[in-house]
Amino acid sequence: MGVFVFLPLVLPLTAWPVARLAEQHLHPRTATRLLTAMAAVLALCSTVCLGLVMVVGTAQLPGNPLPDGWSDPEVRAAVPFDEVVGKAAIPALCAVVVACARTLWRHTRVRRRAHRALAGLPDTEVAVLPDGVPYAYALPGGRRGGGALRGGRRGGVLAGGRPSGDARRGGRPGDGELRGGAGRRDRGRRGRVVVSTALLDRLRPAERRALFAHERAHLVARHDRFLLTVQLAARANPFLRPLRTAVAYTAERWADEEAARAVGSRRTVARAIGTAALVSRGTPAPTLAGLAAPGPVPRRVAALLGPPPAVRNWPSVCTSVGLAAWGAAAGTAVSAMSSANSAVTLVLILRAATPL
Repeated sequence: MGVFVFLPLVLPLTAWPVARLAEQHLHPRTATRLLTAMAAVLALCSTVCLGLVMVVGTAQLPGNPLPDGWSDPEVRAAVPFDEVVGKAAIPALCAVVVACARTLWRHTRVRRRAHRALAGLPDTEVAVLPDGVPYAYALPGGRRGGGALRGGRRGGVLAGGRPSGDARRGGRPGDGELRGGAGRRDRGRRGRVVVSTALLDRLRPAERRALFAHERAHLVARHDRFLLTVQLAARANPFLRPLRTAVAYTAERWADEEAARAVGSRRTVARAIGTAALVSRGTPAPTLAGLAAPGPVPRRVAALLGPPPAVRNWPSVCTSVGLAAWGAAAGTAVSAMSSANSAVTLVLILRAATPL
């Protein structure tokens, strides 16, 4: 094994350049998938590295339940500076497990509480809550089937049973509103869009359509999985935090572009984002996506006011982002090979040191 066992701990640094360049030069969909995959592999490799080093450190502790042969000098020689790093890996790995468990627990708790809060509402795709606090987010994991956003009809009924904003103000026909209880059925999607009346009252009808299209894009693409993956990766290795920040931004940009394509106006989506960002309190958890999620909102608005990004599955090697992507891919591959080689080597050493 040698010093190669420590490479997965520091190789996430090779992904820092692409984390910055991908969000600027790649299509948001490509950037989100690329950075999430790299973060997941690098986090897994660094966790395996900690586990391998911890085995050596744990075997040296008195009273451990491991076989006596695991603390032999031949085993300890497989890890450089085994007396220091072996024991230091024990609290480090425990901290990683606790941090990841807390992230999963919080994500699950927020989703369950949100679903329980919506249990008494009609089983529609969009749940509009009569709340004085402005917010909107995509809640994944709901049952299949639900209402959809329909235009061409004024004065709909909100999911909570209240008249919609235009109905209370006497808006003109043709404004386009949400029908919470009726509406066509959409059997192919899961999850619900949760939005408060306080936020809807601050948006124009066209901006409301942009809001629902944005949140629906989060549900269709299951952005919560990408966000949860990079959150866990950043907990496993702090060097992966730039990738977590980048994916949080590119996932929102992905939904922005889908919303702009759905409503047919990039400027309308930009206005909806700017308005929601000024009044919304964001999402209840960083693993849930929303229109006004914390982050560089001015950059999102500026991107929407420009031309749509080009769709490329992989950047050209002749560009800066291409060089960064290939460098990160090489670092990820080396990390995977190093952790696999170290795992196989340690298993063979432990088998040889374990008496039959």
